[in-house]
Amino acid sequence: MKHVLSTHLFVNHRLTTALLGKIQQAGTPAVELFCARQHLDYRDKAQIAELGGWFRDSELQLHSLHSPMYTDEIWGRSGPHAVVNITEPVKGTRLHMVDEIKRALEISEIIPFRYLIQHIGVGGEEFDMHKFDAAWSALEELNLFARGRGVEILLENIPNELSSAERLVQFEELTHVGMNYVFDTGHANMGAGVEHEFQLMKGRIRSTHVHDNNGEDDNHLFPLVSEGGTIDWKKTMELLRSGEDQYPLVLELKDRGESAHPLEVACQVFDRLEEQ
Repeated sequence: MKHVLSTHLFVNHRLTTALLGKIQQAGTPAVELFCARQHLDYRDKAQIAELGGWFRDSELQLHSLHSPMYTDEIWGRSGPHAVVNITEPVKGTRLHMVDEIKRALEISEIIPFRYLIQHIGVGGEEFDMHKFDAAWSALEELNLFARGRGVEILLENIPNELSSAERLVQFEELTHVGMNYVFDTGHANMGAGVEHEFQLMKGRIRSTHVHDNNGEDDNHLFPLVSEGGTIDWKKTMELLRSGEDQYPLVLELKDRGESAHPLEVACQVFDRLEEQ
């Protein structure tokens, strides 16, 4: 399977060419860049230009980009206005959020990538049909903008009442928007279960987010390494290998200070998963 490491592992540090060099030297062939402004500031032309120059001379591939979740540099703690949410019912406010995502998509003009990972709603958000309408309007505009840059937007199953596997299927049935998915193992484990959500989503899965948890907390544990994980990785790997073109194995992990060398441990996780 293709190995991809999300820079979510280093999200509290600024993304530099030195960090990308370490990821490449560790033997990881591709990355997903996480758009958080303290890490990758999609509005900082100097940072994007520097990273673009590095990627042009590097064998490391940019597989995907995770859409911004907040406009500030402190995980939305500056206030509700900092949350990027395409289900916002007020059109003017929603258009501002769409603009934030467009700025992230413009990275593709400097550093080409295949997929943008997008959430519908935020964690724990309740279901409301009006929110589906808002998301559909936002995605219509974003899909047009992305396709013009050679990018496909993938919707992710996340732990809320708008983006479970069942809700993503319902959203497609209602809107016929024709979008594909990124399958998140940890989020599925917090919902109806990995196998159940996989079976609902599998026809449209194009990428993955692989991490573990206790079934309740979205703590992005290292599979087969961190204590407290509850996912059956043998069964999960069987599911992920079942696709005709085998889904990429994208590790989206959180550095919880358990190791002095999280990058080395992440590489061990790839090996352990492949052994399942």
